[in-house]
This record gives sequence, C-alpha cells and structure tokens, in this order.
Amino acid sequence: MFALATSAQNYLHETLGVSRSAHEPWGGLDSLPYFLRDAFEYRQLDILGHEILLALERNPDKPSIGDIRNRLDKLRSVAGQPAVYVTKALASYERKRLIAQKVPFIVPGNQLYLPDLGLDLREYFRQRPSSADLPLSPSAQAMLIAALLRPRWEAEWHPAETAVLLGYTPMTLSRAVRELVAAGLAQAHKAGRSQYLSMAYSARGTWERALPLLRNPVQRTVWTSMQTRAELLLRVAGLSALARLSMLTEPRSPVFAVSRTAWQALKADIAELPQSEPGACEWQLWNYSPTLQPDSDTVDPLSLMLSLRDSSDERVQSALDALMEQLPW
Repeated sequence: MFALATSAQNYLHETLGVSRSAHEPWGGLDSLPYFLRDAFEYRQLDILGHEILLALERNPDKPSIGDIRNRLDKLRSVAGQPAVYVTKALASYERKRLIAQKVPFIVPGNQLYLPDLGLDLREYFRQRPSSADLPLSPSAQAMLIAALLRPRWEAEWHPAETAVLLGYTPMTLSRAVRELVAAGLAQAHKAGRSQYLSMAYSARGTWERALPLLRNPVQRTVWTSMQTRAELLLRVAGLSALARLSMLTEPRSPVFAVSRTAWQALKADIAELPQSEPGACEWQLWNYSPTLQPDSDTVDPLSLMLSLRDSSDERVQSALDALMEQLPW
C-alpha cells in the first residue's frame, strides 16, 4: 500500500506539479461505514485548488466496476468532496467502463481521469510490444479458458488432454503452450513424456492478468430468418445467454454461437439476411469452439463476458458483474 501511495504521489507531482508533501492522511475515517474503512487506504490532497480524497486500492482481489462506482458514490456523499479511485493497473475494458460512468481514477504512470476537474491525461508508450503484450491466439485463449473452467481448480494441468478435447493438432497445442508461457501465465515442465503447465497465479489472478490479452471470441455476426433443428445442438450466446444466467430480460432476437467450421456445414441450409428484422435469429461466428463448458446449453461464462465487455448498456455491465461473482474462484 505504501508503494501505491508513493507511486501516486510521484505521478501527480510529475503530471500536475502537486507537491509530494501535500498528501495527508484523511481525518474522516471514523465517519465511514466499516465496509468502506476496509476497502481503501485514504489520502487527502489539494489538486489545482480542489480538495480531493484519494481512495487507494488495498485488497489483492480487485472489486467489480459496479462495486467501485457504488463505493466512491457513498464515499463522496459521506466526505462531501470528490473521491478518486487509485489502483496499480486496469484492463482496457475496465478503463472504458470507468470513463463511461464518469468514475474518477488514477493509474500511476499510465492514466489520470478526473472529470470533475476536466482532466484526462494518458501516457502512451510506443516501444515495440513484447510477446507478453500480444493478444493470445484463439486456440491459446480457448485452452486457457477451458483450464479456468475446470470444476476443481488446480495450478498444474495437462494441456495435451485439453487440446484433445478441443480437437487441436500437436502443432496447435505446442504453439498455444508457448504463448501461455511467454505471456507469463504459466510455466512448462515435463514428467516423463508428458508436458505439464503450472499456472503462476490463482484462478482469479490468472483471469485478471490475462484479460488484456484476451479477445472477443465473436469473429462476425450473421442473421437468419428462421431457426433450425441444428440450433438445438448449439449454444445460446450473447444477451440470450446472459438473460438465462442473470435477471436480464431476454432480447427480442435469440442469439446463438457456432464455430466457423460448424457454420460452413450449416449455412448451406440457412438463408442469411442482409440485416436484422423482426423474428430473425442472430448467429455469432466464433473463432474457437463455443462449447468449452460441458453439460451447458449456453456458452461458457468467461467467453460470454469477453463477447459483451464493450457493451455500453449499464444493465448488461451490471449483469456481467453479477455473473463474475457467481464463479467458484
């Protein structure tokens, strides 16, 4: 926590000229409900003539965006002054959601967003990206998600078994393993002739660290005028899946997911529409299998989150936050 406070001090000094000695402990801690006292470390400071309360993240398990917004709203109400969330890192989709909801935040050395003061400062680094910064390929992403979805989390797993279930060739398996190791998510070792991966973090920690490297699995969307019997064997996806897993209302058009390979076999019997129309079905063509989770009629929750994380609908984001809390990690 001391390191985060120091980083924030240095960043504000370098970007806004705020004195490093201007940060003081906040004296209103006793006025806060207990859940807020434990959630953050607090610092009081003056930025450009405005009294600001910094709420420095102190827990290793980062709260959801909805929780951050609600906590800062309560904090602002009790303290009677602007409150700013400070954390070591944010995924790009988390930044987008915080900005969309006008939640002030500081990521030391990277970005400062203070809408009350009209400030949005970002640092752009143009160095050549390392392999650890590159998005995972669809096959590596699918294998990682399949590992995270196992009923019982174990840090060590056998990637070849997962590759067989997904229908991947030895070459695809080898490439996916190299990507996961290069991304710092796992370490590879052999036991006899078998290769194993040992995850470097907990299940939740792995997911949060991997998020910036994960892509939307939906390659493109097509529309059809009617359902077919084949849909009974496929997976419900998008808003339809989220509605089944939350309190969200079902969308007007049902949404299904299908792999690109499966779509090639189906499309000969299905007429595509140029655009959506009443009574149409939405088909998402995924760049990996939408059936990573056995015994389910919907796509897996992690891929579902990735497919909807850029939605600007607050109801969708709230439902995704609730879905995240249902995971067994």
